[in-house]
Amino acid sequence: MQVFTRATAEAAPCAVFDDARRPCVIAADTRARALGVHSGEALMAAHAIAPDVVFRARDTALEVATLDELAAACARFTPSLALAPPDTILLEVSASLRLFGGREALLQALADTLTGLGLIMRSGLAPTPLAAHWFALAATTAPVGPGWQDALDALPLEVLGIGTDVSAATLELLAELGLQRLAQVRRLPREGLARRQARAVLDALARARGEVPDPRRWHEPPARFASTLALPVATANTEPLLFAVSRLVAGLIAWLAARHAGIDRFTLELVHEDHSVTSFVIISGEPLRENSRLMLLTRERLSALTLPAPVDTLRLIADAPVLRPGRTPDLFGDPARNHENAVLLLDRLRARLGPQAVRRIAPWPDHRPERASRMLPVDAPAGDESTTCAPRPAWLLERPRPIGAAEGLEFVAGPERIESGWWDGADLQRDYFVVRAPDAALWWVFRDHSDDGWYLHGHFG
Repeated sequence: MQVFTRATAEAAPCAVFDDARRPCVIAADTRARALGVHSGEALMAAHAIAPDVVFRARDTALEVATLDELAAACARFTPSLALAPPDTILLEVSASLRLFGGREALLQALADTLTGLGLIMRSGLAPTPLAAHWFALAATTAPVGPGWQDALDALPLEVLGIGTDVSAATLELLAELGLQRLAQVRRLPREGLARRQARAVLDALARARGEVPDPRRWHEPPARFASTLALPVATANTEPLLFAVSRLVAGLIAWLAARHAGIDRFTLELVHEDHSVTSFVIISGEPLRENSRLMLLTRERLSALTLPAPVDTLRLIADAPVLRPGRTPDLFGDPARNHENAVLLLDRLRARLGPQAVRRIAPWPDHRPERASRMLPVDAPAGDESTTCAPRPAWLLERPRPIGAAEGLEFVAGPERIESGWWDGADLQRDYFVVRAPDAALWWVFRDHSDDGWYLHGHFG
């Protein structure tokens, strides 16, 4: 259910049906149940009872992808995690409890992470993975210290079939014997269970109680982040899409946090009802993993977008994480804050106007001041191709302005002779000076050898 409802804050009543020969409802949310739609009901009958309910066919591939996305997000809490499909992740957190401030704080951090992804968590803690799995199903936690196994006795019989080799036939047999709790199962004679081909029950209880090893294969987080989100209802409005994208970005940030990395670009794909795709790249000026900044850039791009058709699926792809270690705060503030604000401004301008509309000035290997720079894209390699170390004004006039004679000017530096350009017909012969004008401003002036005139070419800040 959650793979369809997580994409929107106010979804319509929703129910999921199986894709069988005679489809029937297998899950319904609270509002759908209030309208009379219940699990096991035929799809046609449910349609007739509640026509306003959104019915979606179960998508197991999307469930698997969502579980993988959740595992990537949980990797920020521990590198030791295992998948227990279809809906469970096992985290070995003994080494992480102190880092995150204890059991309750860790559980709260996990819940906050899942909330950002639009998912609801049921958790359980225990010294063994199988017991933790069972406790999570019962929404309870093992007590700390010796004797924690006694808490298993209160769990219902049905948990024996979860994460074990206990067959449905064995569970049915135990239920026919009148057993309802694990405590009753543990009191049965072990020899009798073995004779009735129920040794899997004994093995499961021993694994859960920690009496035998229960090794798990640790999950390896993907090197490339790719997440898909299905919308409950197709939309041609970008505002609902922005909320759905926030779910994907939350997963991306958790994946980056686990890798201690940032991202300077990612691809967002909007899949339309006709299966066409609108794709664009979100680019930032530096590696980021802050939700607010990534969402700000995405909002700028989406607001300028015209959708050719309604969108029913979103995909976010990021495959170039950049290592971004933590930074210790400065006692008197963050010295990098001004730089971050400037980068954010450039990012917003590029997102709103397009990458080609924002350029930067870069040095060019030519001694002539008019040709000593080029306009390049902001993210072009920096490089230093300047040809001189002499001071240059920040404000260079588009064309030199005659100033007559040099009387009244105080010479501060110079001369710097520039003779160049004979090979392309734009040759010049000038002596440049830094002077102080009567109003105390610093000017960059030159004397042109071709006419012995004085010209103002720039202002120093």
